[in-house]
Parts: sequence; structure tokens; C-alpha cells
Amino acid sequence: MPGLDLLAAFAAATLIFAAMPGPAMLYVAAQTVAHGARGGLRSALGVHLGGYVHVVAAALGLAVLFQTVPALYLAFKLAGAAYLCWLGLTLILGATPHPDAAVPPPAPGGLGASALVEILNPKTALFFLAFLPQFTDPSAALPLWAQLAVLGAAVNLAFSAADLAAVALAAGLTRRLRDAVRTRRLAARLGGGTLIGLGVHLATSRT
Repeated sequence: MPGLDLLAAFAAATLIFAAMPGPAMLYVAAQTVAHGARGGLRSALGVHLGGYVHVVAAALGLAVLFQTVPALYLAFKLAGAAYLCWLGLTLILGATPHPDAAVPPPAPGGLGASALVEILNPKTALFFLAFLPQFTDPSAALPLWAQLAVLGAAVNLAFSAADLAAVALAAGLTRRLRDAVRTRRLAARLGGGTLIGLGVHLATSRT
């Protein structure tokens, strides 16, 4: 593995990036607002599992395809944006909770849907591709691909910890208002609108 000085720099940089609000954090917060803490935790777990796809891709060198084949990057970006918009519309159109329901039911395929949201975000792949190699040591006993896998897993865990913090904050804010049917309907629409906004931002961003 890299030396302690390189690992210390890696840990500091990872914590800084993890604390910065990003699409995944906003996504799990929106799911929490719409479906409560359980829905938020389910979405955070899905995003975490989806992140390992990008870790493996970076370790095997597959993520470089997004740089060498721009059409592939664009296809993944638009697919991810469309999927986010579809999830948002599903929340908004289904924002008619039963008066006896404490929390609206989770969207179909909650865990798998959240993993797919992360998998279809090519920016995550490019982040791992640009970030992880800076903290590897070609002269270390551990092969380069293994170093990338270990570092990538550590980054994914740190980002998921930040997502869990977002779930806790969003759940705390919505728990006090969950008894009002109108408030639950508004929460679902707010969560859906956030997802649609994320999708539009992803589709229109230049990178």
C-alpha cells in the first residue's frame, strides 16, 4: 500500500469531498423526505452498492472508456438523467397517500432503483478515475488494481456515511410533520421535484 503520508493526504481529501453535498446526497435526502427514514436508508444502501460498480470499473481500467468514447459517456449521462426524472414523476404522480398511512410506500424497486441511479452516473466513474490514481504507489507490493480497489472502497464508504447523515437530517425534519396528510403529499412532491431537478441538471451539464 502507499506510504502513511500519501494515505493521510488521501484520507483528508476523501473527507473533504464526502462532506460536499452532491447528487447522491440530494437523492437520498429527497427519498427520505418522500418516504421517511426507511426509504432514505434503502436508497442510501442502493447508492452504496451502485458505487462499487464504479470502484470495480476504475480498478479494471474500464472507466477510461468514458474519456476515450464520448458517445458512451453521453449515453450514460442521458440515461441516468432520464431515470432520475422518471423516479421524480413517479413520486409526484403517486403523491396521494392514504389518510391512515404514516409514510408513503416506497417507489417500485427502491434498492435496485437507487443502485441504478448511481451506476448510470458517469461523473462518479470519472471522479474515481481522476481521484484514486493520485494516491497509488506503483512501487508498493500491492498491485495497482488492488490499491485502486481498496482506496475506492474506502471512498465509497466515506461517501455513504455522508449520505446516512443526510438521511438522518432529512428524517428529523420530516418526522414532526408526518401526521398531516397534506404535508406528506407535499413532501412526496418536493422529493419528486428534487429528483427531476437533479435529472435536468445532469442532462444539461457540460461535463
